[in-house]
Amino acid sequence: MRRGTTLLELAIVLVICGLLLAMALPAGAALRDRLSTDGAAAVLVSAHARARMIAASESRVIVLSLWADSVVVQAVESPADTVVRWRGIGPASHRVSLTGLPRRVVFGPNGIPLGAANGTYLASRGGARRQVVVSRYGRVRVF
Repeated sequence: MRRGTTLLELAIVLVICGLLLAMALPAGAALRDRLSTDGAAAVLVSAHARARMIAASESRVIVLSLWADSVVVQAVESPADTVVRWRGIGPASHRVSLTGLPRRVVFGPNGIPLGAANGTYLASRGGARRQVVVSRYGRVRVF
């Protein structure tokens, strides 16, 4: 007796593997979309939190500049001079479409945003969406 598999057995195994893969791909794409939008929302939330903490801990005016490709936190040294305290990648690195950017938020020395700081950002990819809402007092919520 010979050991091995027949061509029919191999074809059946390949058909079963193909069916399983066809069922798993849409769920995998939806998971990837959800993780990407969560990552973009996390970038926005952490940028606001970082700017607020730097402003409160250093007791200075901090400017948070949000662009799709980068996030910059700057300390105001004088009316004409700013120093970069932190620079990071923007939420677009997660390959999502964004609304609400570019944006600039100024935090006072007590950590509370100055002026019209409230805003809404929407990150979306595929069927997944994350909305980041910032109140005028700097409270950040993700929906």
